[in-house]
Amino acid sequence: MTAQQIIFLIVALYTLISATMVVTSRNLVHAALWLVSTLFGVAVVYALLNANFIAVVQVVVYIGAIAILFIFAVMLTRKDMRDTGPQMNKSWWAGALVAVLTFAGLVSLLSGWTGFTKTAAQLPAGFDSISLLGEALVSPNAFVLPFEVASVLLLAALVGAVYVAFNPRSGDPK
Repeated sequence: MTAQQIIFLIVALYTLISATMVVTSRNLVHAALWLVSTLFGVAVVYALLNANFIAVVQVVVYIGAIAILFIFAVMLTRKDMRDTGPQMNKSWWAGALVAVLTFAGLVSLLSGWTGFTKTAAQLPAGFDSISLLGEALVSPNAFVLPFEVASVLLLAALVGAVYVAFNPRSGDPK
């Protein structure tokens, strides 16, 4: 095993543990912080794959914007962070069964796939992937509309969170 493969396995284990903590954490702020940790692990995987621009975008956009926006929205809208209701669904076993069956199906599907042993073809010498990605994001024929819709939705979520946090409710003591 090479050093890069060992680092990948360590980062993959770290990311899986963080992702498990996201869905099992009882405190919503802790779950959001575990989400930041998971997204950072994904950024490290991108860096290991020599996709440095995507790794930076992962850190800036997902960790720096979306996860922090989520944390702010939770902190602004919830006064009592402890839920008083039950934390587990009564039919949690059905979800666990579906998860195990899905995992078994993926393992059986990928067990005969030969793509794990292949390596990617080398890119041509003058290939500029960052320039092509930038053109795709701002081109009217490509992804400019979904990109702008996502930014407007995030802005609307932030404005809604601030409105809900500072809107006086009837019956709430001041």
